[in-house]
Amino acid sequence: MGFWNNRRVLVTGGAGFLGSFVVEQLRARGCDNVFVPRHRDYDLCQLAAIRQVLADARPDLVIHLAARVGGIGANRLYPAEFFYDNLIMGVQLMHEAYKCEVSKFVALGTVCAYPKFTPVPFREQDLWNGYPEETNAPYGLAKKMLLVQAQAYRQQYGFNAIFLLPVNLYGPGDHDDLERSHVIPALIRKCVEARDRDDDHIVLWGDGSPTREFLYVADAAQGILLAAEHFDGPEPVNLGSGQEISIRDLAQIIVRLTGFQGHIVWDTTRPNGQPRRALDTSQARRLFGFQAQTPFEEGLQRTIEWYTEQRRTAGDARPTA
Repeated sequence: MGFWNNRRVLVTGGAGFLGSFVVEQLRARGCDNVFVPRHRDYDLCQLAAIRQVLADARPDLVIHLAARVGGIGANRLYPAEFFYDNLIMGVQLMHEAYKCEVSKFVALGTVCAYPKFTPVPFREQDLWNGYPEETNAPYGLAKKMLLVQAQAYRQQYGFNAIFLLPVNLYGPGDHDDLERSHVIPALIRKCVEARDRDDDHIVLWGDGSPTREFLYVADAAQGILLAAEHFDGPEPVNLGSGQEISIRDLAQIIVRLTGFQGHIVWDTTRPNGQPRRALDTSQARRLFGFQAQTPFEEGLQRTIEWYTEQRRTAGDARPTA
């Protein structure tokens, strides 16, 4: 707990899905000086804004969570923006943090950085053994450059930058825009809306065969802070739950938990994405003692309850005729 005493921490993306959990846990750990920049005040794609936020926050430690993210659909529509925004934010922020003598920089990568046909479970040493899955390669490669930068700055400058590779996250607070969302919030929204309309089916992308691993967002925040406290090495480290599930099985669980009574139609004209994703999480346990705690169905139930409450609240707020 004493690690955070009197430490000034800048959390980019701290108002977002993952960031809000990181900030909450930082404060629970006794960190009283957390700076969360908002996009309306600091556009982190602009060098001047990065210099300004570092001047305003004067951080001892930076946790870089800000990113342009989305599901397969968004990655296919905006590959150039996903590449440029994520690359330019990370590279300039890390460089300016080094110039400001920040004592530690925590960079988040993505499971999308792994090669398309990585042997399962994904081990960190396989990260460079091929090209990422094509639909999200621009995003994955932009984020992976932070690892190259972190290792280069550590080697030449002695800069303490670490790089974490989280698997797909889920939990309360994730956005459910069907054009931008990841698979779990999209599935929850589709099932709840179809249930409420009494539809007899929903349509999902692909054939359901790909597998994924999911990490509850509060567990991910815990892993990030444990790494910040205890890990100072150059190697990338996976953050995951260690449990693999097919999209087809995931969909059936969400259908059951939401109470949707219809059936699923698989649109096989749509892409599946990477065939399998599951991480070897032994490094995180060994290096900084991280192990996911939230059972998968429990995390899904919390997420569904949160979404249902948000939907009810939004409905209550609509003006009546």
